[in-house]
Amino acid sequence: MHTKLTVSVDKEVAEKAEIYAKSTKKSVSQLVENYLLLISTESVKNEDISNRPLGPITKQLAGIIETNDNLNYKELLTDALTEKYL
Repeated sequence: MHTKLTVSVDKEVAEKAEIYAKSTKKSVSQLVENYLLLISTESVKNEDISNRPLGPITKQLAGIIETNDNLNYKELLTDALTEKYL
């Protein structure tokens, strides 16, 4: 069952939403409904990001770069930022 929902948004936002909706062959109502469903689903809110399934592009890219398991990312970042700004 559908119910009517009235929202007010900035004119520019509405125009951009209509353009996006046309490009995806969906209505603005469908976009809003999908967004509201996404943010209101408790399992999505509470789900640990590490448990989420990988998207198709991420799946394709996963494992193509070999790394050292003993790599200290914080140390690498600190070194890179120190070199860049000092």
